Amino acid sequence: MARSIGKRNRSAAARAPGRKPKLPKRRPAITTRKADGAVGERLQKVLAAAGIASRRESEQLILEGRIEVDGKTVTELGTRVDPLQQQIHVDGEPLPRPKRVYFAVNKPTGVVCTARDPSGRPRVIDLLPPGVGRVFNVGRLDLASEGLILVTNDGALANQLTHPRHGVEKVYQVQVAGHVDPDVLAQLRCGVHLSEGFVQVANVQIKTRRKNSTLLEMVLDEGRNREIRRLLARVGHKVQRLTRIAVGPIRLGELPRGASRRLSPEEVRKLREHVRDASRRPRVKQAARPQTRPSKLSWRQRKRLAARGKATAAKRPGRTHQNRKGGQR
Repeated sequence: MARSIGKRNRSAAARAPGRKPKLPKRRPAITTRKADGAVGERLQKVLAAAGIASRRESEQLILEGRIEVDGKTVTELGTRVDPLQQQIHVDGEPLPRPKRVYFAVNKPTGVVCTARDPSGRPRVIDLLPPGVGRVFNVGRLDLASEGLILVTNDGALANQLTHPRHGVEKVYQVQVAGHVDPDVLAQLRCGVHLSEGFVQVANVQIKTRRKNSTLLEMVLDEGRNREIRRLLARVGHKVQRLTRIAVGPIRLGELPRGASRRLSPEEVRKLREHVRDASRRPRVKQAARPQTRPSKLSWRQRKRLAARGKATAAKRPGRTHQNRKGGQR
C-alpha cells in the first residue's frame, strides 16, 4: 500500500506546474550517406545515364559490391557522387563519361513521349539518329499533339526547363472550331477554373480567322496535363490541331515532321541564359479565383433562397407565369 502511495506522489510531482515533463528520446533521422562528402546525383542514376544498365539493375550492381567510387567499394543505395569529379568503376572498368547531347525533334501525331511503351507505338526517341545513348524528353506532348520537343541527357537543364518556378515559356499554334470572340481571349488571360485549380495563359492572340475555325497563338509558362485542350473546352471551343512551335529561344522553324537535329553550342548557351533570366524575371501574379460555384448549403438555406427568388420574380411588373396547361397562375 505504501509503495502505491509513493508512486502516486511521484506521478503527481511529475505533473506539477513548473516542471517540464520528460520527453521520449527521438530516434536519429536516417540520412543518406555521401561518398567522401560528394554532392551530386544518386549513384544508380549516374550508372543508368551512362548506359550501364537500367536504374533497377544498377541498384542490384551496387548491392552486389561491383561498383567502386574513388577506389572504395560502395554497397549503399542512395550514395551521391559527382561523375565529373570522382572516379567510378564498374567491375574494374572505368565508367564512361557521357557527352551531353541536345536535340530538337518535330514530333508528329501518333508518337508517344515515353521511354517504354508496352503497346509498341513509335516513340520520340526512336526519331533520333542511332548511337545517341540514353536520353529523355524535356516535357511531353500528348498523342494527338505535334511540334517541337527537346531531347537530352542533361537532367539539370531538363528540370529547369520544365519546372514551373522557372517560368520558361512555350509557344503553341492552336486551331479551334468556330470563331473566337475577344471575350473568350480575355477569359483565358484572366483564368479558367479546372479540376486542379485556377489556370491562366501567359498570352493568347488570334493569328488567322477562317471560315469555320480560328488559329490561335498561345503562350504557357507552366505545363499541365492536356492544359490547352481543357482550357479551350472550358470556354466552348474544341481543339482541331495543336502544334508547339517554340520552347524558350528554340524555334521549330522549317524542321520537317518526324525529323530531328542537334542543337548548336550557341543554341544551348542561349537556352541556359533564357532559363536563368526567366527564373529572375518576376512572374505575373495569378488572378484571384472567382467564386464560380456556391458553397454547400443546407436544404433549409436552399429552400429560403428559392422562396426569395420566387418572391422577387412575383414583384416584377409586366411578368406573368403560366402553368403547364397554358393558364396563368
